[in-house]
Amino acid sequence: MTGFLTLQGKRALITGGTQGAGAATLALFRELGAEVLTSARNRPGDLPEEMFVAADLTTPAGCETVAAAVRDRLGGVDILVHMLGGSSAPGGGFAALGEAEWQAELNLNLMPAVRLDRALLPGMVARGAGVVVHVTSIQRLLPLPEATTGYAAAKAALSAYSKSLSKEVAPKGVRVVRVAPGWIATEASLRLAERLAAEAGTDLEDGKRRIMASLGGIPLGRPSAPAEIANLIAFLASDRAASITGTEHVIDGGTVPTV
Repeated sequence: MTGFLTLQGKRALITGGTQGAGAATLALFRELGAEVLTSARNRPGDLPEEMFVAADLTTPAGCETVAAAVRDRLGGVDILVHMLGGSSAPGGGFAALGEAEWQAELNLNLMPAVRLDRALLPGMVARGAGVVVHVTSIQRLLPLPEATTGYAAAKAALSAYSKSLSKEVAPKGVRVVRVAPGWIATEASLRLAERLAAEAGTDLEDGKRRIMASLGGIPLGRPSAPAEIANLIAFLASDRAASITGTEHVIDGGTVPTV
């Protein structure tokens, strides 16, 4: 196959596409020719209104709002990228996580993908073509007991769900893949580095080193850039990756220490 990577003519929904790696993915998809829709509770001022749906994807009603907008505006999707995720759970280990905290982790990191797949995958299956990308996390392999137990468990559930889904729909022409990032240099993660540095009376670089140390080290010596995550997702979503399905692709600078 010759020529540059392209998503020309593809219709895509990217959840969590208003900041961080999600925003980088949305921008790259547009650059590569895709017609893109994304969602959040509030629209950023620099995002065109026709590309945005206001919705709370942690709720069934919010997912249905976005699915309906996809059908009305795009007529369905060829690519579905589940970038939405994160955690607001308190530190303190398992005892700090009550019913509300556990439900919040699942409602943010697992259920939006389940609900939107359920709403939009039938259209892909009917056409016999499509790609679903679930963004998981290396935390499913390296949970931090003090801070990410709920998040890691939800991402592990997302990964298992994704693998099962891939086996079901691959014979029907739909590919399902996973992307598992490590630490990404987003504005939020850099704010964390700044806070850690301030608490220690050091500088930003020391704050970054502290985050890397908490992960057991990053052999590459730095976090991934949002654009690097976007590059991997765009390749996997493209026709260049036509025989890749059911797999998880780790992008973590070498953080995971096992084979």
